[in-house]
Amino acid sequence: MNAYEQYMREIAQPMRDELTNAGFKELVTPDEVDEFMDTNTDSALIVVNSVCGCAAGLARPAAIESLQGETKPSQLVTVFAGQDRDATAKMRDYFKDVEPSSPSMALVKDGQLKHFIPREQIEGYEVEDIVSQLTDAYAKHC
Repeated sequence: MNAYEQYMREIAQPMRDELTNAGFKELVTPDEVDEFMDTNTDSALIVVNSVCGCAAGLARPAAIESLQGETKPSQLVTVFAGQDRDATAKMRDYFKDVEPSSPSMALVKDGQLKHFIPREQIEGYEVEDIVSQLTDAYAKHC
């Protein structure tokens, strides 16, 4: 890892910690993504994390707040766009017919994409709107 990559990793660490402290498991390699997607049969919320302001002010807070209800995904995982590029690209391979977007959130079950929230449905929205989208998806698929 070069000095720039190390610097960026240090800058991004609090953004990673926000999700991992809330119970999300980081998938940092393509193999970890494949293993998770190939073996997980439960419902899972996947957050494609990023350093942008809408991730900080909207996506991460909404993802965490959405887990306060009784109906929620069994598994919580995250990949970090711009940081763990190969893992993020591999995860996006599982989101068929969905344009790459970060931040974004996906609900999967049995390896199948059930609901997807792209950046366009995060940026410019209120946290409560995003939480509502997520909890509606949980009610339907979890």
